[in-house]
Amino acid sequence: MSIVTLLPFIVLIGAMFLMTRSAKKKQQAAAQMRNEMQAGTGVRTIGGMYATVKEVHEDTVLLEVAPGVHAIYAKNAVGAVLADEEYNRILDGADPIHGDEPVVPDDASSLTGDAAEAEKADKIDLGKTAGAPADAEPGAGEAKDAKPADEAKDTVKADADTAKDDKKSGDDAK
Repeated sequence: MSIVTLLPFIVLIGAMFLMTRSAKKKQQAAAQMRNEMQAGTGVRTIGGMYATVKEVHEDTVLLEVAPGVHAIYAKNAVGAVLADEEYNRILDGADPIHGDEPVVPDDASSLTGDAAEAEKADKIDLGKTAGAPADAEPGAGEAKDAKPADEAKDTVKADADTAKDDKKSGDDAK
């Protein structure tokens, strides 16, 4: 047998060895993390729940999932042991943005210094202004040949009466 025929098998065995080796390293690191857990540390379970460790046993962990609410989990259910700063930030809902970092505005108008003009441009004119006299000319937002409110009500009533009459005449035809 020549070495050329054995080469694919050697490469395959080498790749399998490297894959299992990296998986074993990850498993050992996770087991070491779980073994170093202490009471009072914050953890995240593999289900995504955050809790505080109360007691650590051989195969189980007692977690406080809410004030006064305790649950027993398998050690393997702990996905990550969190640093105190990160755990407190997650629980308190603190903003991850630090105060010394610059804040980027949402729009470019605040960058030019014309904030007052930008606010005026954002407002929509609905046509009528407060305190305008009733007999004044219609504004830009109003139609010049608009019907008064009483005429509109009469038109609606007349349309309703017509519809009733049409319905009655349709019933009589049957």
